[in-house]
Amino acid sequence: MRFDVVTLFPAIFDGYLTQSLLDKAIRRDLVQIHRHNLRDWAEDTPHRKVDDRPFGGGPGMLIQVEPTVNCVRSVQAMDDTPARKILLTPAGRRLDQRVAEDLATSKRLLLMCGRYEGFDQRVHDILQPEEISVGDFVLNGGEVAAMIIIDAVVRLLPGVLGDEQSSFDDSFSRGNRLLEFPQYTRPREFEGHVVPDVLLSGDHQKIAAWRAEQSHHKTMQRRSDLLDESAES
Repeated sequence: MRFDVVTLFPAIFDGYLTQSLLDKAIRRDLVQIHRHNLRDWAEDTPHRKVDDRPFGGGPGMLIQVEPTVNCVRSVQAMDDTPARKILLTPAGRRLDQRVAEDLATSKRLLLMCGRYEGFDQRVHDILQPEEISVGDFVLNGGEVAAMIIIDAVVRLLPGVLGDEQSSFDDSFSRGNRLLEFPQYTRPREFEGHVVPDVLLSGDHQKIAAWRAEQSHHKTMQRRSDLLDESAES
């Protein structure tokens, strides 16, 4: 799968792309991640300026339409596979596991990272990207949101995880709309807290039943709304 990230700060991704499962997926050519500095498409060549004050006044700066549209069109043309354009914005559709699963079916995603007060409205009107939000809060820019999307999507791709069942059983996943059950490892006892006997029984049927019960109980306590959604689907 190919990701193209349009950003004013490509270096933000340096450490992120060289760690853990993502680094392994890139090395195994399961994932390609290309960063594109929006300033490379600036009309103001000496200063590489891509932002300006909004018409009508107001605080902050807006990312200009011309370099953004030219950049996205150029990036689209870099590969024969059409890119699904995603603009990161607090006004977008809320990212959840179902959205991540949908995005994971794509062969190529183009992620547009905003900054300042966002993009000129004509960027939305001309490019017509999907708009996605990672939550009801405001970040300094879309780079962290892009990392969240990449992280959520990459782990769903075949071959990335050591055990494909891991993503299937995750909280909110296509295999399980409930919160994940409690899990334990060695030591068996620590400061008076003991691993439940059922997990040491070797009876897989009882273990599965216990885990299902614990998932339901945890979801009822913390996210009862998920039980309503599960009943509707």
